Amino acid sequence: MEYFNNILETIGNTPMIKLNKVVADLPCTVLLKNETFNPGHSIKDRMALKMLEDAEQRGDIQPGGTIIECTSGNTGMGLALAATIKGYKCIFTSSDKQSKSKFDMLRALGAEVIVCPTNVEPKDPQSYYSVAERLSKEIPNSYWVNQYDNLSNRQAHYESTGPEIWEQTAGKITHLVVGVGTGGTISGTGRYLKEQNKDIQIIGIDTYGSVFKKFHETGEFDEAEIYPYITEGIGEDIIPGNVDFEVIDLFEKVTDKDGALAARKLAQEEGMLLGYSAGSALAGLLQLKDQLKPEDVVVLLIHDHGSRYVEKIYNDDWMKKNGWL
Repeated sequence: MEYFNNILETIGNTPMIKLNKVVADLPCTVLLKNETFNPGHSIKDRMALKMLEDAEQRGDIQPGGTIIECTSGNTGMGLALAATIKGYKCIFTSSDKQSKSKFDMLRALGAEVIVCPTNVEPKDPQSYYSVAERLSKEIPNSYWVNQYDNLSNRQAHYESTGPEIWEQTAGKITHLVVGVGTGGTISGTGRYLKEQNKDIQIIGIDTYGSVFKKFHETGEFDEAEIYPYITEGIGEDIIPGNVDFEVIDLFEKVTDKDGALAARKLAQEEGMLLGYSAGSALAGLLQLKDQLKPEDVVVLLIHDHGSRYVEKIYNDDWMKKNGWL
């Protein structure tokens, strides 16, 4: 008989799929690493399990304990899956700009979700960072995962995502394009790929309202760059410890509108219902088309499934309300 012992053993080894219609104007080969094939339907399953297992090895959480995390949804999903198998409780804090369906799915797995305001400073007591930190101090036998600064995040991608991409492209990859939020995905995957071939270009997709691009180019943390944006899952108003700026060659900013429209294009022309940040990654790649050559092999590393965004970017009324249709 052939089977897995539990759902966590199905994480990783996701397929690489060639894009066709949506990249018809590009001269190169574009492959999409489809992380929605993970059990939690996102790339965050990889690092959620790694962060938790490393915490267990250090003794940071004991049997029956409580996992606490600030999440836009996907890391919470990965942690909730792991907690279900391992017997932990979960409390997640999130921001009120996230899709309600994300919260519903986390609650379906038995997690408690606390929704915090988006438009506050990270150090504000109401922010989802601050609430998670406070709860971790108040609740006995709890562990605040802190995906932003927990380096097991990027190590998970160094150990799994990077090697998979290298093997699946037979070492022919020339560009990696990926949205940047906590920075773990791009930093861990990028470091592994650079170690195999230092000429591979690692391109981070950022959003307007986020500090990454300017900080990377100037070293200045410019608070004037920070303002509310609609795109989910990428961009930050802090500099997470997981972002390795030395690995990243370039940041490209994408508007909320362009990311949403590109995601819908992926669904309608490639049959892939993917998340908001996947649309942003595609839009950013298309903006860089003048830098690409026929012999290039570009890997678009995407984060999550479009089911998280049915009431948003895949809802015509919501899109019209934002003036994008």
